[in-house]
Amino acid sequence: MFAQMLRLKLFAGLYAGLFLLIWPWAAGQAQPLELDGQWFRAPPDWIYAGQSKLDDTKLVPVDMLSLTGGHFVYQADFDIQNQSLVLDFKNTSVIGLFNHRIFDRQGRLIEESKGGIQSGEAAQFWLRHGRELNLPPGRYRLITELTSPFLLAQPQLYLDSRQDYRQAINSGNALTLACVGILFSLVFYYGVLSIVRRNLVDGMYSMFILSNLLYNMTALLIFSQLFELHWFYLISAPFLLFGNWAYVLFVIGLLGIQRAKQPRLYGAGMLLKVFFAIFALLALFKPNWSLELVRVAVGLYLTYGLICGIVRARDGSQTARFYLVAIGVFFAAGMTAISLNRVEGVYTFYVEHLGLLSITVEAMLLSFVLAQQFSQLHKEKEQALFVSMQNLHAASTDALTGLPNRFALISELQQLPERGSLTFIDLDGLKHYNDFFGHERGDELLCSFGHLLQQQLPEGARLHRLGGDEFAITHPQGDFHEIENMLSVTVEGLRSAGFELAGASFGLVYVFENPSKDRLMHMADERMYQCKSARKDAIAQQAWVVGG
Repeated sequence: MFAQMLRLKLFAGLYAGLFLLIWPWAAGQAQPLELDGQWFRAPPDWIYAGQSKLDDTKLVPVDMLSLTGGHFVYQADFDIQNQSLVLDFKNTSVIGLFNHRIFDRQGRLIEESKGGIQSGEAAQFWLRHGRELNLPPGRYRLITELTSPFLLAQPQLYLDSRQDYRQAINSGNALTLACVGILFSLVFYYGVLSIVRRNLVDGMYSMFILSNLLYNMTALLIFSQLFELHWFYLISAPFLLFGNWAYVLFVIGLLGIQRAKQPRLYGAGMLLKVFFAIFALLALFKPNWSLELVRVAVGLYLTYGLICGIVRARDGSQTARFYLVAIGVFFAAGMTAISLNRVEGVYTFYVEHLGLLSITVEAMLLSFVLAQQFSQLHKEKEQALFVSMQNLHAASTDALTGLPNRFALISELQQLPERGSLTFIDLDGLKHYNDFFGHERGDELLCSFGHLLQQQLPEGARLHRLGGDEFAITHPQGDFHEIENMLSVTVEGLRSAGFELAGASFGLVYVFENPSKDRLMHMADERMYQCKSARKDAIAQQAWVVGG
């Protein structure tokens, strides 16, 4: 258990270490030109009239764009020496629509390009909003019109050479595809587990991962570029409709939080579900606030998961200790992702990438928790099976002789073939040795008889002790004379060992005499007592002849 926890912590530490190495590396890879311009907020009904200067438009300058979206216009002047450039946004890819217009020194429109998640324009770069500019060296003015229902972070425009840009975006795109592939697999994995195991916990986590998958595939342009799906609210709707409360139910189920035993944690979880339902209703009336509501909800369920993990770990829950490692990493990275407004000095990754990496790592860490549960269940099953086999052996074994008992005989009768036989044996002399030499001597007689007779049995035949001085033999190819000879040899061995008064009576019945096997034991018992009675009569007759 300690080794499993150590591996989980090492994996979490490796993730944190890689992230700390990748982020500075990403910041140092590209050295593009970050445009120094001015954003303006435009009224909803404002229409751009093609002007190259925004000074006379009476638009309101803003330092930061509202995260609840709106209509914005950006103006910046720049000089270029390289004819092959790419214009793109840093910090975030959650942008509804944008329209870039490039003007020369004379105020003439020389280039225009459109895009965005809601746009039907073809993308020029995979999973990016980048637009190529082919301009001769000179000074230009950029007017960018941006309309978006909401924003995740502050979009910042920059220019980069086409060669450097293509190389810079590869790492971010590789991260996107890798994480999306992992999440896609985990959705089906946990979904199938929930069906096979009939486990609500697995189903809830599958739904939670699905909500993240829909969000990231929309926010990081996979749906719009690959499937021509431009529904912007797929970014927020999955969380509000099912993702948030699915995670709360997952935590409650995983950590075994019960109303009777953990009333505060359980009550807090139910209260969060009410809040999330209210958030969903609010988003219907204020859709531009939907992502902000998601941001608050994420903070709430991350905090709830962390608190539940700490409390249940203190209660001694081993699952909670494993979960605490996963939620600790998820909490740190997730809180960072929902708090970031911009990513300084980094052009390769968006804020969305941090959120995507966070949920992917948490899902992978939780797979270790699930593996630990499976391992624990397997150990418990093996232990239960071992105890069950021990109990079965004890229940079907005679404690004195170690032979199978009557219970084992009843089960074995069902396996006897048609030519098989059942023999009941009554051992003579046991009462005599018990009465005159003590029960220890009588027990020695029983054990010696069982040992000597078992040595005579052929393969497939089994000796049972039914109780007292009665034994039974099951034989797959039973033969009367064979059994009689084995008993004679056994009795002679007992007498040689000091049990001079030992003897045996037996009764044999074939399976074909009673194919249903419902009267085999009764028939064998009757024949044994017939044999015993005949032996007594023979001994009595012999004594009368000698005495006469």
